[in-house]
Amino acid sequence: MTSEALDAPVGDGLLVVDKPAGWTSHDVVGRVRRLCRTRRVGHAGTLDPLATGVLVLGVNRGTKLLTFLVGHDKGYAATVRLGLSTLTDDAEGEVTGGSDASHLSDAQVAAAVAALTGPISQVPSAVSAIKVDGRRSYARVRAGEDVELPARPVTVSRFDVLRVRRPGDPVPGPAGTEVPDGVLDLDVEVEVSSGTYVRALARDLGLALGVGGHLTALRRTRVGGLTLEHAVSLEALDPGTGPGPAAYLVDLADAARAVLAVRELDEPEARALGYGQRIPSAQPGREEPVAAFGPDGTLVAVLDESSARARAHVVLAPATAK
Repeated sequence: MTSEALDAPVGDGLLVVDKPAGWTSHDVVGRVRRLCRTRRVGHAGTLDPLATGVLVLGVNRGTKLLTFLVGHDKGYAATVRLGLSTLTDDAEGEVTGGSDASHLSDAQVAAAVAALTGPISQVPSAVSAIKVDGRRSYARVRAGEDVELPARPVTVSRFDVLRVRRPGDPVPGPAGTEVPDGVLDLDVEVEVSSGTYVRALARDLGLALGVGGHLTALRRTRVGGLTLEHAVSLEALDPGTGPGPAAYLVDLADAARAVLAVRELDEPEARALGYGQRIPSAQPGREEPVAAFGPDGTLVAVLDESSARARAHVVLAPATAK
């Protein structure tokens, strides 16, 4: 790799990273800042260290799109272990209880899963990043405090059990690894609204069945329209071991078209928005943000069309004098 490639500037846009296990989202942001040689890197939704998969990063002006990605629905593949509950609702926490789950039938599991599908009220995991009086909930729990978070409405649009592994069945990992006595492992796929905790789904499934439950694996497969097919490894983003970040950067226009509703502007509309002016809404009353593109394909702004005249949430292509 030449020194010119190492020093090549990285533009504006999104990077979709396949986060490795054991890394925090902050760790990934720190690495990408160094690789892109810019401090302007952020992410659109935290993944726990246990989790892998889609982590969307904004680079330079791409950070302005992140706020519009946070609220998108998400997809996950996960493994739920029934029969044990833990402090953190995942395999990283100490075991706090549980009962033998080996007697549960597939029909009992399916009924409990169905009850957790659709619009539900969910109490977030106590070790979430939600702030309580200015401090993260997980920090309070790890300091020995009892934290009770209020329930919130979420939507589980899909909760499918792909496989039930019973005691003695092989599990992914080293050869000879089996499901322990007294537990069931469920391989599941879920599609959920923003703010839904898959750890809490595992916990609540175990509670509903009276045996306890927690996550042993979690992989995010999708954030809005960005999937694992778009994701790249940290090794690929490192110019020392791969093509480097510039090769995978999704530019602003392509990123916005992938994740937002789209409006094509004429030249006067694009110029007006560039000057910070409002323009008539194409679909008054539309609640979702709208990516507005100029005649040349440039992403001009992200619009709020909730009223008769659209205003810009953010302008990305200010007007230039001619």
